[in-house]
Amino acid sequence: MGKKTDNILEVRNLQKSYDDKKVVDGISFEVKRGEIFGILGPNGAGKTTTLEMIETLRPIDGGSATIDGVDVANNPYTIRGMIGVQPQTPGFQDKTKLTELIQMFAAAYGEKVDPKTFLDEVNLGDKADSYVENLSGGQKQRFSIVAALVHNPKIFFLDEPTTGLDPQARRNLWELIKDVRDRGISVILTTHYMDEAEILCDRIAIMDNVKIIALDTPKKLIKDLLKRGFTKAQQVEQANLEDVFIDMTGKGLRN
Repeated sequence: MGKKTDNILEVRNLQKSYDDKKVVDGISFEVKRGEIFGILGPNGAGKTTTLEMIETLRPIDGGSATIDGVDVANNPYTIRGMIGVQPQTPGFQDKTKLTELIQMFAAAYGEKVDPKTFLDEVNLGDKADSYVENLSGGQKQRFSIVAALVHNPKIFFLDEPTTGLDPQARRNLWELIKDVRDRGISVILTTHYMDEAEILCDRIAIMDNVKIIALDTPKKLIKDLLKRGFTKAQQVEQANLEDVFIDMTGKGLRN
């Protein structure tokens, strides 16, 4: 195991190709302990492939990735015990209660947990005896997050976590992601929602054409754009339509 640093994740010259076509081309970045780090980019930029290599789901063709000093390629089983992964389309066993699923996931990591406590943390305590197939989209997302945290991972990966959610569920999930970070777990997420990235992320890497083309805090990236002379027709409003929707329908979750 390597020497511990302020970085929980270090990626160096990471590469992936399919049929001689590069899908990730020599990218490098670090994720600090206890930060939310966003990877943004258009479809096909290489975001998901990057995450899947770090998560040990795809072989690394070149370069390296280390989590808490442990090399990902050389220690995949160790790495899987150190990370939590919430996929884009989580799938769970049908006709199994949420409490039973939590116990199953914990047992897979050799852990014992109180399922009701875990479910209460994500406002699903009243659904403890329900089946996943009976949950709403937002509830399924929240459950998939808590299921990925039963072993208290060092780093947590989310791939477009709020796609398809209504405004209440989306904002609730934002708060949940912040709570995960506040527990000392570093978070890496991809998203197509720029407002989501600006609100949640401490730092952002922007990928395009399978490379990282910018990496900094959201504020610094915006400031640099303005320094380059960027202007747009602007009318400063104190609220937007989503604020109207939330105010009129309530901030609370409906389900």
